[in-house]
Amino acid sequence: MNDPADLELSLHRRDAVRYTVDLVFSQPGSEADVRPLGQQSVCVIFEMDRLQEMALDPVGYGRALTEMLLDDPALASAFAECRTAAQRDRISLRLRLAIAPDAPELHAIRWETLRDPKTNQPLALSEQILLTRALGSADWQPVTLRAKGDLRALVVISAPAGLDRFNLAHIDADVERHVAITGMSKIPTTVLAAPGQASLRTLISRLRDGYDILYLVAHGTMVDGEPQIFLDDGQGRVTCIRGEDVVAHIADLPIRPRLVLLSSCQSAGDGSHNALASLGPRLATAGIPAVIAMQGPLSIATNTTFAPAFFQELHRDGRIDRALAAARQTIADQPDWWVPALFTRLRSGRIWYEPGFEDDDFKKWPTLVSSIAQGRCTPILGPGLLDHLIGSTRDVARSLAAQHHFPLAPFARDDLPQVAQYLAVNADVHFMRDELEAALRANLASRVGAAGLPPGTLDDQLAAVGAEWRAHQPHDMYRILARLPLPIFLCATPDRLLTDALHEAGKAPQLQICPWNRHGELRQARLDPPTPERPLVYHLFGRLNDPESLVLTEDDYFRYLIGVTRNQDLLPEEVASALVDTALLFLGFRLDDWNFRVLFQSVMNLAGSELRRRYTHVAVQIDPQEGTSLNPQAAREYLKTYFGAASALQYQTNISIYWGSAEDFLRELFPRVAKKLGVPLPSAQTGGGIVETTEDVFIGGVRIPKAPR
Repeated sequence: MNDPADLELSLHRRDAVRYTVDLVFSQPGSEADVRPLGQQSVCVIFEMDRLQEMALDPVGYGRALTEMLLDDPALASAFAECRTAAQRDRISLRLRLAIAPDAPELHAIRWETLRDPKTNQPLALSEQILLTRALGSADWQPVTLRAKGDLRALVVISAPAGLDRFNLAHIDADVERHVAITGMSKIPTTVLAAPGQASLRTLISRLRDGYDILYLVAHGTMVDGEPQIFLDDGQGRVTCIRGEDVVAHIADLPIRPRLVLLSSCQSAGDGSHNALASLGPRLATAGIPAVIAMQGPLSIATNTTFAPAFFQELHRDGRIDRALAAARQTIADQPDWWVPALFTRLRSGRIWYEPGFEDDDFKKWPTLVSSIAQGRCTPILGPGLLDHLIGSTRDVARSLAAQHHFPLAPFARDDLPQVAQYLAVNADVHFMRDELEAALRANLASRVGAAGLPPGTLDDQLAAVGAEWRAHQPHDMYRILARLPLPIFLCATPDRLLTDALHEAGKAPQLQICPWNRHGELRQARLDPPTPERPLVYHLFGRLNDPESLVLTEDDYFRYLIGVTRNQDLLPEEVASALVDTALLFLGFRLDDWNFRVLFQSVMNLAGSELRRRYTHVAVQIDPQEGTSLNPQAAREYLKTYFGAASALQYQTNISIYWGSAEDFLRELFPRVAKKLGVPLPSAQTGGGIVETTEDVFIGGVRIPKAPR
């Protein structure tokens, strides 16, 4: 499905009664925005008292609101032009409503009742004009997309005893469970519905496991302008929790859900002027990328139809705004159809991506598989392979930048070499290394629990956690890589996970570090000819157990590039030959990161590069993240041009880009290689490490029994 065009309608306070309207229009693939109103200043007046009087008439409310918003002919004409442009390209139009901080009272307006001035039909029921509310956030955590097949959902159904004390209707947990698993039949789902499970403590504890979707069914209300939600006290009885406590706990999570659906009355406000204080908007501004909340009472009957329809539609293409519009159509005959409201900072509107090569981009799976089977392929492993253990380099950079008051441009806070350079210059190199190691240890502890970390160096701790992970993950990346019949592996990571995995696979790896700064040149061990049984693991950017060998700062990268390009004798003959006379497989890099570009340039400048034309090369790239580019689709096209066929004459190679994670790619690759070689697929080892759970887990709508002790 084609990406929609984007029309941002922003509202700013002009004076006591008037608001200034601005429009910004962009088409997918375009790097230039259009301002349909030009230099005109358009003002509108919203008659809040009149709208409040029509609160019980969504049709009349919507007509009045449309009249107030599009009363100016220039604004109505500009809106029509944008819609026509989208229709001409046969794509939908995303209408993003952005309300400035100086006009918070406008959040109380029921924007979902807006009507199409051309057809008089509600915009919120259309899949051609997708209405969303854009909310900014001060949160620096990037919004990363997950592969479709990796999504996990957590369903929490709060049906405690004692709801009648608050004049609240009984919630049938069995019915709500059925509603949830019907809608999420294609997404592995954990359900907390038994008495005692829907407590705030349990909710937060389960979210620490890293769920992508949270679906919360609970009663809610607004009291004196503050949101309240009724959860379980952990003993099966009702307790009233302040919304700010829920928001604070979720905002503090290291990995937050990408989508939260609050099936809770008034979670988007109750129509009063302080709607922005309600639970849904607060979660959005605290860092949740997309929140669907209720701007008033929602009947149980309406939600029983709405929720399954929404999740089923979401599974089609991962676009939240389109799925919401389609789900609203299933409840269009209900008086509360307009109640669900979407608050988001996702420019693409997506929650997942479909991994793989684009349709005509790559048809050489057999060629690549043959190169691997014959040992004519060289994997180059990047830092992304460690994301699941210590977070991304961008996560680490942001943490250090915040801790040490990094003073340069905000976008540089994501760049670890720049942040490391600042620490090294502002203090010294040893301080920079100590702070970086402390940050990595903290990230590792947050993912596995501090109590689960063994004593020893960071290198030892990473190795121990990696070994435990491999033991119970049949598709662990290092486990798969170790089974490939290849003689040379190049690592741009400083750990020993691959070396340990090769030992576990019954091989005898040889280890060397690139002496880019001459530090380790005299200590290089003599190599035996690399073979699949005795492969070479060559660390390009150093090892954790040899701090002087690490390439960390901007200056380090410059020196590395100069040293390797000017003195190619620094590389063993076997490594230099592999870089020009085998198929190259880049795994775990983000192609727009500095470390990849430095590595790429040093590789491309090696003598004999014309030999690369004979091979199929692949770079595995996670889909452009939300927030790292203004236009993710344009970023994709740029990277394809930079590294694709058009660059073959300049770089003597053509790299096909796989859009997805290294895990996605290896899951597709290894079955093909295993079939070619006639070897079995990997399976998980049996034994300890299984944790007992009392939650219901559903996969494909089928309940998976809890694991035994």
